[in-house]
Amino acid sequence: MSKLKMGIIGVGGIAQGRHIPAFQYLSDKVDIVAVQDVNEERALEVAKQFQIPHAVKYYHDMFHKVDAVTICTPNKFHAEITIAALDAGVHVMCEKPMAMSTAECQSMLDAAHRNNRLLSIAYHYRHMPQSQLAKAAIINDEIGTPLVTRVQAMRRRKVPGWGVFTNKELQGGGSLIDFGCHLLDLALWLLDDPTPVEVMGKTYDQLSKTPGQVNDWGTFDHEAFNVDDHVTSYILFNNGMSMQFECSWAANIKEDHTTLSISGVDGGLDVFPLEFYKAKYGALWDNQPVVKPDEESDGIRQARNFVESCLGNEELTVQPEQALKVTKLMEAIYISSETGASVKLV
Repeated sequence: MSKLKMGIIGVGGIAQGRHIPAFQYLSDKVDIVAVQDVNEERALEVAKQFQIPHAVKYYHDMFHKVDAVTICTPNKFHAEITIAALDAGVHVMCEKPMAMSTAECQSMLDAAHRNNRLLSIAYHYRHMPQSQLAKAAIINDEIGTPLVTRVQAMRRRKVPGWGVFTNKELQGGGSLIDFGCHLLDLALWLLDDPTPVEVMGKTYDQLSKTPGQVNDWGTFDHEAFNVDDHVTSYILFNNGMSMQFECSWAANIKEDHTTLSISGVDGGLDVFPLEFYKAKYGALWDNQPVVKPDEESDGIRQARNFVESCLGNEELTVQPEQALKVTKLMEAIYISSETGASVKLV
């Protein structure tokens, strides 16, 4: 196979804003041949807008036309559609999070294995240049053995007021499952996929349930709001490492900020912006490497890796087993918050 035939399932904002443009940028390696959406009229409009040959009514109708699909539906349908595609012999890239539960994730993984097809999850933060440089530094033992990781994915007033983001039945959660999952995945990847053993978590929704709150990202029904808008947690790993993790859509803080820092035995690093810290020559030495500008976005790099992996030229950057672990952690955070106790994972 010299060129991959791609189908897009779900043509909402993430499909139009990231995945379709990214695959069309890689037109020497991949052709988008079909799109599908439950809103058939919208599927037809997107097919026309992006000059895609086919718009189908049901996702099953595209499987015989494609080698791979990218799934951009609400989270509730990730497992169902992924398993159907894999059983039809089609490779899958599924938007994050992998699924609504660990059990669903395992079913997806089983389908990939029994059909010998690729399954990847769209955790695109791994493809950011600063993330790639941080990963290389850790592999090269620049900070020694990691000890403590601190993650904050904080938005002050950015509850997504469009689509189904605040619908628990369709999405499974709020700020954690939508935004925090990216940083949780990135941290686990940088730490070389450690095994979590215990999780303490707490979720909040008071701000978004209060009438009259300021929100930068559209309006939403505060009375119907039933997902988390702020989450905190503490995670322990089997190798002695620990992680402090926090994310929000709405929090009374000065400004939005995203931070991921790792302290190791020999040094430390921050990813946003990328900086290294190390004890050297009797003093604390710090360095901010130059992150070179790149005309290709992380979305394009993600698409390229998936396409090249389907063509047999690369290995997937995001393996499904790793994405399952992210969902397992998020599930544990929610359970811990509901029960008021820590969750033992092993």
